[in-house]
Amino acid sequence: MTPLPPRVDVVVVGGGMAGLVAAWEHARAGRTVLVLEAGDDTGGAVARLDLDGLELDAGAESFATATPAVGDLAAELGLADRVVAPLPGGAWLRHGGGSAPLPAGGLLGIPAHPLSREVRRVVGPVGAARAALDRVLPGRVGAAAPTLGGLVRRRMGALVVGRLVEPVAGGVYSTDPDVLELDSAQPLLRPALLEHGSLSAAVRALRGGAGRPGSAVQGLAGGMWTLPRALRRALESAGGLVRTGTAVTGLDPAPDGRWTVTTASGAVTAGRVVLAAPLSVTAALLAPRLPAAVLAAVPPPPQQDVALVTLVVDAPELDAAPRGTGVLVAAHVTAVTAKALTHASAKWPYLAAAAGPGRHVLRLSYGRAGRPAPADTELPDLARRDAAELLGVELPAARVRAAALRRWTSALPRPGVGHAAAVAALRAALPPGIGVTGTGIAGTGLAAVVADARREGVAVPGAGPGP
Repeated sequence: MTPLPPRVDVVVVGGGMAGLVAAWEHARAGRTVLVLEAGDDTGGAVARLDLDGLELDAGAESFATATPAVGDLAAELGLADRVVAPLPGGAWLRHGGGSAPLPAGGLLGIPAHPLSREVRRVVGPVGAARAALDRVLPGRVGAAAPTLGGLVRRRMGALVVGRLVEPVAGGVYSTDPDVLELDSAQPLLRPALLEHGSLSAAVRALRGGAGRPGSAVQGLAGGMWTLPRALRRALESAGGLVRTGTAVTGLDPAPDGRWTVTTASGAVTAGRVVLAAPLSVTAALLAPRLPAAVLAAVPPPPQQDVALVTLVVDAPELDAAPRGTGVLVAAHVTAVTAKALTHASAKWPYLAAAAGPGRHVLRLSYGRAGRPAPADTELPDLARRDAAELLGVELPAARVRAAALRRWTSALPRPGVGHAAAVAALRAALPPGIGVTGTGIAGTGLAAVVADARREGVAVPGAGPGP
């Protein structure tokens, strides 16, 4: 194994997307940077899967466009011409009353037009009428609610939460909207409510007139896994070094005011150390350096074991995309175990072309709050049966050309109430020269992670906490 350099300007602990972004920002500012990744590869949950001759995403397959963070990063890496929008089918919901298209223009399941036909189809006329009261309630009603579910319930009622918001929160955050901190999940929503006077108006303002559900995301032709590959190439072209299979075991102040980072392969000193590892690892490294009360206030968010099953199937009847680009499943539905299905070859034009007519790629995810993902022995055959039920087609085992199972845990934190404030307090207490970022800090989603990591990447070596 190549020995570690004895001294660099910046050490980044963790080679997921956050670590690569922060490292690249430091490297292109002219600093010497070393990334230490405990695993065998970089990129974290933005990973590649080879299945049935197709190059697929094993984890994240899209990014939110509510902020420009990921799109700007892709452009700076020379990938602007590979950014693609989903095909126009839109997503569906599976709720207690059946299946229906997810209403257009919504945000996290919150309807932009509560009395629309699509909303009435899901929550019924009484539920839609209750949701429409949002338009006449004072803007302050519910504005102080700490959770996403609490805000929507007070403004639009329980049916909107149970049939629209809960499936989306479960699919995106693997948690219940009543425990999901609003300001971590969607920090712009509360200010928009106070500005526009109603939740539906706030959603319309934030979505900017976006169309079908699912259109608020984009992907990369070829797969999102190409983003960390391009990022690592750019980092190394700027002089950055990456060492995989190198777990960090210690973080100690050096006599010259720098920091010594210890690994099984040796030690390196740096003027700044960016901790971009899972929050449990970050907390362990910081424990000797911070008051116990600070770390106790920001425990790692509850993490959900999520199993992602990818199926490649022969099913010509799916050429018509009977459930659009996929289906989000409400927690109270008992006919299926999956919490979401993505019809990937009906969502992404590049994948539809690669798969060809009659061959389809389906991604089913399992595991939500209070409901662990099934055992490996139950998957992927359970996924095949769930896919048939959700898509309304016959899907016998003989039609499955290939299947893959991937489990994700540390990449999927669920920020609870108080998480944002606790993270701010943690950053304020960090010793000079130490920074933190990553999913446990920034929250779920590439857009949040990239934006936070870029801010961390501009901090000066030897300086205090990043912004």
